[in-house]
Amino acid sequence: MPSRRQFLASAGAGLLLAPFIDAGLRREAKAASGTSKRLLMFCTMGTYPPLWTPKVSGEAITSWSAMTQPLSAAADNIVLVEGMPSGNPNDGHGAPDSLTGQGYGGATLNNMPVLKSSVDQFVATSLAKGGVSRPIASLLLGANCNENGGLTQFYGGPNGGNLPTIGSPLSAYNTVFGAAMPSGSNTSAQALLARRKSILDTISSEITGLSATLGSNEKAKLDAHLDSIRQLENKLMSAGGSAGSGSCAKPAAPGADSTLQFMGDMDALAANVLHQQIIVGAFACDITRVASLEYGNDQKFMVNAPGIPFDDQHGGYIHSGASSNYANLVLFEAYLATQFVNLINALKAVPDPLGSAGQTLFDNTLLVWARDMGDAQNHNQQSMRFVLASGNGGYLKTATGGRYVSSSERHERILLNVCEAMGVTSFAGFGDPMLPTKQPLPGISA
Repeated sequence: MPSRRQFLASAGAGLLLAPFIDAGLRREAKAASGTSKRLLMFCTMGTYPPLWTPKVSGEAITSWSAMTQPLSAAADNIVLVEGMPSGNPNDGHGAPDSLTGQGYGGATLNNMPVLKSSVDQFVATSLAKGGVSRPIASLLLGANCNENGGLTQFYGGPNGGNLPTIGSPLSAYNTVFGAAMPSGSNTSAQALLARRKSILDTISSEITGLSATLGSNEKAKLDAHLDSIRQLENKLMSAGGSAGSGSCAKPAAPGADSTLQFMGDMDALAANVLHQQIIVGAFACDITRVASLEYGNDQKFMVNAPGIPFDDQHGGYIHSGASSNYANLVLFEAYLATQFVNLINALKAVPDPLGSAGQTLFDNTLLVWARDMGDAQNHNQQSMRFVLASGNGGYLKTATGGRYVSSSERHERILLNVCEAMGVTSFAGFGDPMLPTKQPLPGISA
């Protein structure tokens, strides 16, 4: 029989003992207990609010605007939120407020700067600290987001700096399904499931051997932990049917970037369609729990969409759009809404190997459509808006035909809803430390 010292020297067993000798993994249970298992951020630039807002009666949507009409196809799963100012409502181009809750000048606490972190990065970091560690902590995708000196909406890292996206679909594909996938030819969901279960079995066997050397209190804790492992094994096995049916499958590899060229640059919309497929595949194979897709940046986004003149979204469709009542912007917003629904449908089409029987990826994913500005015509954040979507029994309080929420609370509170949905309930280090009510907005969760 190995000594306790020898046993603790075992890396695998040491990790498993952590829940009852180290408080660290108790945070894992808390961090992993959210209603949503995955977060998908869908990020675009600001819009023209008078043409975006639907007609409503209370929280009921009575008539969708032309910009939002495509969302009606998934209305029962969607919540629209607007009216919420940022903490710096006059911030415009390049302001980090949208996903960080901090303005141009950042924030301080006890005379010390608070590093900027966008909500996607904060959630990913919190999950990792809690023990939910995936090959890719956070996947940032989006074509042409790092050009023309523009800024993305993502912040993080050791210095709280602006983070780039992977623009090339081929590079994104190789990042996700190259280094992140297990080596060898068998990368089916069933093979991944078998690897996870075999690890649990091995560690359980080691700890059972240790049981006789523990005192009564430690042994009781160990027995409870072993029971939780057995429950997890049973859950993995019950998910095996859907996993084995092919939910973890690489999408077709994108072609070379040269095949996506248009007018001397990458066709960002075509590239982002491929990025959508990569994100769904990454979720299905549990390579990441947090993914983001951005369209353009705060300076420029050349749009090549069917039926819309090739032009810059901001300079052309918005600032040169008044004479046509923003007709091209309306068409482009409807295109974006269609892409948001396409993502919902793609997630609905894939069984969730981590979920209960019959659940799809969508049932355990929170989708968040966020924007860098509320009013792009007037360059302000006086009324930030979100489109939120979750599956049946998911985090959101939804309504038949769609739900509309108007609030004058700070928009950061919706970002805290995002954290809460992912099981992250400690908000220390995120956003504005002086936010008057550092709690999720009531009435958003079911």
